[in-house]
Amino acid sequence: MRITIERSNLLKSLGHVHRVVERRNTIPILSNVLLKTEEGTLRLKATDLDLEITETVPASDDQAGATTVPAHLLHDIVRKLPDGAEIRLATNTDTSQLTVTSGRSSFRLQCLPQSDFPDITAGSFSHAFTLKASELARLIERTQFAISTEETRYYLNGIFLHTIEAEGQLRLRAVATDGHRLARAEMDAPAGSEGMPGIIIPRKTVGELQKLLGDEDADVQVELSDSKIRLTLGPIVITSKLIDGTFPDYQRVIPTGNDKALTLDRGSFSAAVDRVSTISSERGRAVKLALSEGQLVLTVNSPDSGTATEELAVGYEADQIEIGFNARYLLDITGQLSGEDAIFMLADPGSPTLIRDGGDDSTLYVLMPMRV
Repeated sequence: MRITIERSNLLKSLGHVHRVVERRNTIPILSNVLLKTEEGTLRLKATDLDLEITETVPASDDQAGATTVPAHLLHDIVRKLPDGAEIRLATNTDTSQLTVTSGRSSFRLQCLPQSDFPDITAGSFSHAFTLKASELARLIERTQFAISTEETRYYLNGIFLHTIEAEGQLRLRAVATDGHRLARAEMDAPAGSEGMPGIIIPRKTVGELQKLLGDEDADVQVELSDSKIRLTLGPIVITSKLIDGTFPDYQRVIPTGNDKALTLDRGSFSAAVDRVSTISSERGRAVKLALSEGQLVLTVNSPDSGTATEELAVGYEADQIEIGFNARYLLDITGQLSGEDAIFMLADPGSPTLIRDGGDDSTLYVLMPMRV
C-alpha cells in the first residue's frame, strides 16, 4: 500500500479512532489501527471488541492495500509533524513494516497482518431511524452524568434508550440512574423507531458519542438490534455492543404525590451550594436545605472544618421542611438545567425529590435525600 494524505485530515481521523484503543492490551492486534486504502480514500478502524469506530478520509492512493499499526504510536507521530505537512504511508513488500514519511522525517513501524484484525460489525439490524446530531447530543448530555460506575450493577452502566407512549404520543426516551439519582430526557420518536427494543448503550460508547456529535445540524443514522447499535455520522461509523441486561423499572421511583413546590433561581442556588460545600469533607458531602415561606437556608456542618450557611429568597409557600442532599449531585443536576428556574417537588425528608427544568419540560430528575 502507498498513499499520500494531508496531516490535518489524518490527525483528525486518528484522534477519533485511537481513543477506542486501550493503552494496555493483552491481545497485540487490539493495540493497532487498521489502515485500508480504497478508491482515493483511506479507511481507519479501531476496536476494543465491544466498541468499533471506522472513519473514511480522502487520500491519493498510488497502490491499494491494507495493514495494521500501533494506534497510539501513529497518532503521536502525526501529532508531532508540522502543520500543513503531507504524509506518505507505504508498506514494504511483505507488509511487515509501514514507513511514515513527511519532509525530512521518516519512521518505520512494525505491522500486524490485516487478516488478524477483528470485526464486530457482522449481523443484521432490525430497526433504523435518523435524527439530528443536536437531538441525540441533548438526550446524552442531560442523562449521562447519572450513569452508574458500580461494575457489579452492570445493567446501570449505560443509558437506557427506548420508545414509550406518553400523552398519546410516541416518545424516544433516554434514562440513566445510579440508585442515588435518576435523569430522564425525551423527544418525539423519529420515524422508524416504532417497536424498537429497549437498549442500554454502554458508558464508554456514550463518552465517544459525546465527543463526536459536534456538527449540530448533521443527521445521525441509528441502526440497532437486540445486541448491537450502529451510528453513522457522515464519514464516521460507530458500532457498539449493548449491555446484556434488564434495566430496572425506573417509573416506580419517579414520585407522583410530591406536593411541596419550591421554585428558585438556578444560577443563584447552584452558586450558593458550591460556596457552602467548600468546607464539606469528602466523607460527608451533605448540604441541608431548611425551607420556610419565601426563604431557603443552606447549611453544611463539617466536624473537621466548621459550619457554613447561606440564605436565599425562593418561591415556597408550603409547610416548613428540612431535607439533606449530596452537594455534588445537586450541582450535577442544576448544571444540566437550561432554564433560569429550577422547580423542586418535595414530599418529606426521607422521600425522593422530583426536580424539573423551568426551561425544558422534556427532562426530569429524581434525587434521593441524605440524612443530615
